Amino acid sequence: MRPLIVLASASPRRQAFLAELGLRFVVAPADVDETPLPEEHPIALAARLAESKARAVAARLGPGPRQVIVAADTVVALGDLLLGKPEDAADARRMLDLLRDGPHQVHSAVSMLDAGDGSVRTAVNSTTVVMRPYTDAEVDAYIASGDPMDKAGGYAIQHPDFAPAAAVEGCLSGVIGLPLGTLAELLAEAGIDLPPVAPVCQRQTSFRCCRADG
Repeated sequence: MRPLIVLASASPRRQAFLAELGLRFVVAPADVDETPLPEEHPIALAARLAESKARAVAARLGPGPRQVIVAADTVVALGDLLLGKPEDAADARRMLDLLRDGPHQVHSAVSMLDAGDGSVRTAVNSTTVVMRPYTDAEVDAYIASGDPMDKAGGYAIQHPDFAPAAAVEGCLSGVIGLPLGTLAELLAEAGIDLPPVAPVCQRQTSFRCCRADG
């Protein structure tokens, strides 16, 4: 019997990814302080938060030799400028204005904690997203929908109407919140093999999955 996956996240997007991959999992959201440390680099922040979430859930659940805790964190950055979840509509507009018609980076970290021996493996996937020159009216309509408010950087790349990105250089699913190729590699170390991740990734947007063949 392969280990049970404990997903340390309340994110419906991450839960949907695991469900589409046919994984057996339970949800145990982590409650950690996500405040960046002084001068903390975006990649270091993503890795630290993902690992902190995994450890927090492990401490709450206690030992479980047949459990693997999976935690993730996604950081949107324009250079070294961190763009978290918007505080309000004005903050969402500020972020979308900053990102418009140019590139930025999305760093998605995944941590896997083996509840049997307490070992942790963390990997960070970095992707460049180039935004299209969307109009002020499009931004207004998108903000009015409420969708930006729980998204790092104030957007969802997979939103069917706003569709903010012009190009993706790297891992598409990582931008959505969980780099599936990275997840597959970590879970394989715990004896959990996933089906091909590209079809699941490919269904999210019109962009091509980096793990697609050919």
